[in-house]
Amino acid sequence: MRSSEPSHVGDDIMIRWLFASLHLLGLGVGLGAVWARARALREPLDAAGLRRVFYADSWWGVAAALWIGTGLVRLIGGLEKGMDYYLRNHVFWGKMTLLLAVLLLELSPMVTLVRWRIQARRGEMPDTRRAGRFASISYVQAALVLLMVLAAVVMARGIGTAPRG
Repeated sequence: MRSSEPSHVGDDIMIRWLFASLHLLGLGVGLGAVWARARALREPLDAAGLRRVFYADSWWGVAAALWIGTGLVRLIGGLEKGMDYYLRNHVFWGKMTLLLAVLLLELSPMVTLVRWRIQARRGEMPDTRRAGRFASISYVQAALVLLMVLAAVVMARGIGTAPRG
């Protein structure tokens, strides 16, 4: 039995499903990774401890690439509700503010962890005195990501859209 829909309709649905799925998978990866990074930063930072930090941090970076990459495609690629829907939604802007906070909080840990990786590759022991601070930042980032999820659920229910003019 043949469908009366053009074949590209099924393709569009699959592409939307793929990008939405990757966006959500980034959540699981990212939340687990930033939490693991925080815990690893609270443990002794010998060579094995640093490897745990770097491993978790790498997955945190993968998650960021997934979220931002798929999020941008969903926003500007016309895969979802359309850019106008998002730009008129105050919950979306709250979610983007939370994302901005996560990214700004990440600047210092990111730069420092890159330096630590370089030093560790050279066989040097990095100065890890700021590890506790970075662990706290990571826990705050995990909480912000959870708030972003709540905002996404609210948006999915159609809440936050300003009425048209």
